Order: sequence, then structure tokens, then C-alpha cells
Amino acid sequence: MKIVLTTLNAKYIHTNLALRYLKGSAQPEFDSKIIEYTIKDPAFNIVSDLYQHKPDVVGFSCYIWNIEETIGVIRMLKTVSPNTKIILGGPEVSYDVHDWLRRIPEVDYIVMGEGELSFKILLQHINGEVPLEDVPGICYLLDGKMKIHAQPKKVDLRELPSPYRFEEDRASLGKRIQYIETSRGCPFSCQFCLSSIEVGVRYFNRDKIKEEIRYLMDNGAKTIKFVDRTFNISRSYAMEMFQFLIDEHKPGVVFQFEITADIMRPEVIQFLNDNAPHGLFRFEIGVQSTNDLTNELVKRRQNFEKLKRTVTMVKEGGKIDQHLDLIAGLPEEDYDSFRQTFNDVFAMRPEELQLGFLKLLRGTGLRVQAEQYGYTYVDLAPYEIFSNNVLTFDEIIRIKHAEDVLEKYWNDHRMDNTIEYLVTEVFETPFDFFQNFGTYWEHKGWSRIGHQLEDLFKRLEEFLATQPNVNLKIVRSLMQLDYLSRQQFQPRKLWWDERVSRDVQKEIYSLLKETPSLAGEEFAQLDLSEKEFFKHSLIIPFTIDYNAFQNGQVIAQDGYLLTYFRIGQTPYFATLQKAIQ
Repeated sequence: MKIVLTTLNAKYIHTNLALRYLKGSAQPEFDSKIIEYTIKDPAFNIVSDLYQHKPDVVGFSCYIWNIEETIGVIRMLKTVSPNTKIILGGPEVSYDVHDWLRRIPEVDYIVMGEGELSFKILLQHINGEVPLEDVPGICYLLDGKMKIHAQPKKVDLRELPSPYRFEEDRASLGKRIQYIETSRGCPFSCQFCLSSIEVGVRYFNRDKIKEEIRYLMDNGAKTIKFVDRTFNISRSYAMEMFQFLIDEHKPGVVFQFEITADIMRPEVIQFLNDNAPHGLFRFEIGVQSTNDLTNELVKRRQNFEKLKRTVTMVKEGGKIDQHLDLIAGLPEEDYDSFRQTFNDVFAMRPEELQLGFLKLLRGTGLRVQAEQYGYTYVDLAPYEIFSNNVLTFDEIIRIKHAEDVLEKYWNDHRMDNTIEYLVTEVFETPFDFFQNFGTYWEHKGWSRIGHQLEDLFKRLEEFLATQPNVNLKIVRSLMQLDYLSRQQFQPRKLWWDERVSRDVQKEIYSLLKETPSLAGEEFAQLDLSEKEFFKHSLIIPFTIDYNAFQNGQVIAQDGYLLTYFRIGQTPYFATLQKAIQ
């Protein structure tokens, strides 16, 4: 029997862990071929490829990000290969199975929930070895009637075969994100999350997990992401794993975790600050909302003060980048409340802040309560909301505008100094900056066209020219500093128009040749020839004092910025008084 396990990943670099657990669990009786595509691949091409394998069974792993594309593939595949059995599994199809089977009659079976045991027994049935009624955890249509079989007992995670040791995967381990699962389940009951449905937390064998991580690193894996819903729910386990990763990591490997920040003890953070190499760990923290009523309504227990303590300690340690998540559209969080949530979280200056929008996932409590909170939403994956009783669609669109520029101007860290000045000195709050700029960006139509790095600077400057009480000279100097600090060579093209004449440059060079310490002792030690100076230096008009700026102050001062570019290093900067005419 030829079995293909497949999915449409969001990106090529992603790896589907579920398919590999199914493949391992079905062995040795059944051998499956794993074929992964992306949601960008044309459906016809996917079907053509699957068809050429002449499969008896094709199993699809389904999620909110791929279900609609998967449906198109299924319908085409069943047309050209009507005898192929189509099996669906995954979080997107494990709930509301009545809807799925009637919407996609081409599907033969749906495996609900945890699938390792059910999938293998279903294969035994298809192979003529067991009667259909003995297959647990599946649903299907029989003579037009819905049949749903009871779930099997939970698998013993300690006994599951490795999903990493397949020879055909080895060559790509270093090219794609590798996912590690050390537990299943979540101790919390957040009503917008599917993890709230499963009761209790079960763990894999710790020693086996460590062996898997060693194997992945030995075979070139560079990004290893733990998919546990709350990695640090057990402090002893988290500490043991952190110590193991610190002791045995290989150069260039990064480990990512989803942590619950308000339950993380200060001594754990201090341990990481003292012992973790810079860049080895990356934390993802779901804040979602700082509104107490909202958190209470979605059964989300969160102590924001303790969360803030954790995020602040980690940031001050300087070892671990943090990605914080917000969700717009939660119950009773209106526009003003979300503005406050955003500002509360942005005040911690996380390296990344993701502004997401509520999705009413199948199986979640909030989807059941949709009418109670006045939700209107798209009834197709990913089920994003239009509005609720306190948040209009107009307001959601405005928040989406803020999301767009937040991604480009903060999360990508193209001009941190400029943004810091704008959100602290120019606009009333950080949210107001991102909101106003985002709306301007949308009205100009920039969201529908591409952009180069230089365009981001020009567009920000154009927007700021429309705003009251903005010292454009100071902002432009900060933007120039941000732009030049990313360069190792003198840029061939500058995004601003002002230039210093060749005569003034020569005059400045002569002055620096005579008294190089005017640009600092480090510059004096370079002892540059005229040729080196003009090849690797840039002089521009500048309106802030760079020395004061290094001490955290933005002080207006007319002069020049000297930038000396150094390969493999950030440029050397110095400001010169404007005494030369």
C-alpha cells in the first residue's frame, strides 16, 4: 500500500512535525512518504506531483493557514485519482467535523485530535486487517450519515518513536526550522486558544529529547523551536533544559521558546543572564491584553507586573531577544483600551512586538460565545473578526494600519534611534505615532507597492512634514545616523539632498590633519592619508551633538557629522562644530 503524508506549509523553511510522528508511529507495518509543499505552490502542480506517486492513501495535515488551499488540492486529486483514500487530520479539522465532511465530500476520513494511534489502526482497516468499527478517533460519512468514533486513550509520549531520524530528512535539517515537542497540553484555559481544550500536561522522556537535540545539532540544524505551549510551566524541567542547551549547544544554533513570563522566577532569569551565550535563546511571550476585565472574561490568569519584571530583567541582561504578542479584538477591549495595552507593552521596548487580530478558531470558547460579545467574523479560515460590541470595523482597520508600519519601522529595527525620539518626544504615545503614520501610509497607497530601504526614510520624512511640532532637522539627523550606522561602505546613493561641497570637505580634512583629536582620540589614531580619508569618509550637515547623543541626550547643534566606514565594524562617528564656511 502506497501512503503519502503531505501538507502545505506557510513557508519552505517550515517543517511539519505532525507528519513525522505519524510516519514513525505507522512503522514498521506501514511506510509512508512525506512530501511537503507551500501554500504558494500552484494547486495543479501539487496534484500533478501527488498523482505521479500513485498513492493508495493521502493524508493531509490541516491548519487555519492552509485549509482553503488544501481543499482545492483535495478536490482536484479526487477527480484524477478517485480510488485514492483521502484522510484529513490536524487542529483545523478536529472540530466541527460535521461541517467539514459535508463541505468536502471527497474526504474519506477525518482523524480527530491526537492521531498517532488512530492513523495506524485506520491504515490497518484500509489494508483489510481490522473492521472499521474498531478504528478509534475518526469520523466519516456512511450512506450519508455521520459516524463518529470515540477517541482512543492518550498515547504515552515517552514511547513515541523519533520523528527526526528519517534519512531522507537529514540533508535539509540545516536549511529549515526544526520543531521540538517536549510536552503536550497547557495548564491554562484561555478561551481564544485551542490548547485550552486539552486537560492536563504530559511530558516526553527528557533524556530522549536531549538525544534528539544532539542529533539535530550534529546534522546541521540552526534554528530549533520548542512548540510547548508553556515551556516553563515546570521550573525544574526548564532549568534542566536551559543548562543542557548552554552546556552542549553548537555555534550558530538558536533555540526559541514560548514562555509564560509572569510565572518565571527572577533566579531563573538571573541564571540565564549570567550563563547563556548571547543570541542562543529567543523568547516568545503572549501578553495579548493588559486589560484586567478582558483577561478575566477569556479566563486568562496574568500578573502584568510580574510579566513586566521578567521582560525587563531579560532585556537588561542583553542575552535574549524577546518577541511579545498582542491580540486586538478580545472581549470588552475597545479602541482606547487596546491603545493602552499597546502602550503598556511597548514601554518595555521588546525587540519584536506582534500586533495580531482575534481569530475565532473552531473548538474555542470564544467562538461559542461569539453572539454574547457581538462578534462578526469571516466564516472561512483563519476566522478573523470584523467587529464586536465595543470595537467597530473602522477601528480594526485603523489598528491594522498601525500594524503595518510597526512591522516595517520597529520590528525590523531599521531606525531605532529615530523611532525612540518620535515616540518619546514628538507624539503623545507610541501607539499614536504608529497609528497616525500607518493611516497616512495607507492613504498614500504605499501598502500596495514595494519599497527599498531608502524609501522607508523618505516616506517617514514626508509623513512627519505633515505633523505639527516636529523639529524636522533633528529628526532628519537621527534618520541619517540610523541609515549610516547600517553601512560598512560609503553609500553610492544617499536618500537626502543636502551635500557638503568638495572645498568644504578639503578644508575639514586639512583641519583634521592638523588637529585629528577634534574628531576624537580613536580617529586620531587612524592617521589617515588624504586618499583614505576621501575614500572611506562621509561628511554631511548635522544638527545634533553626537557626543551628547551617546549619553542619551538629543541636543540641537549645527555642525557636521563625520562618518568613517570600517569593513566588518559599525562606522566611526564624530560631530564637528560648524566653524568652517
